[in-house]
Amino acid sequence: MKSIDFAEAETYEPEDGWRRVSLAGSEKFTFEWFEKPPGHTSPMHDHENEQVCLCLEGELTVYNENGESTTLEQHDSVWLDAWEPHRVANESDEVAVGLDVFAPGRSFDFWTDREE
Repeated sequence: MKSIDFAEAETYEPEDGWRRVSLAGSEKFTFEWFEKPPGHTSPMHDHENEQVCLCLEGELTVYNENGESTTLEQHDSVWLDAWEPHRVANESDEVAVGLDVFAPGRSFDFWTDREE
């Protein structure tokens, strides 16, 4: 068993106000809690990991490369296939909070070592 204390978990901020916290996980899957400020969007990106994004508070809108979108409200989720280009936006005036699950697991260096 491996317990993670949220207050002591590994945290990083890929962009101002966009905070991510690494929760318990493994090489097979990882969980990242995140806080997205009003008006923030991640860049369009893809990765080798399947992803489930769960909205915990506020609203999150997920876009794919074809311009299709879905807006998640509290407790809604979306599944993204490996290598599916997407971006996640908070288009509201309130902070949004979510939880990302990745399989296989990934490390923070996806965002911290990213080159545009």
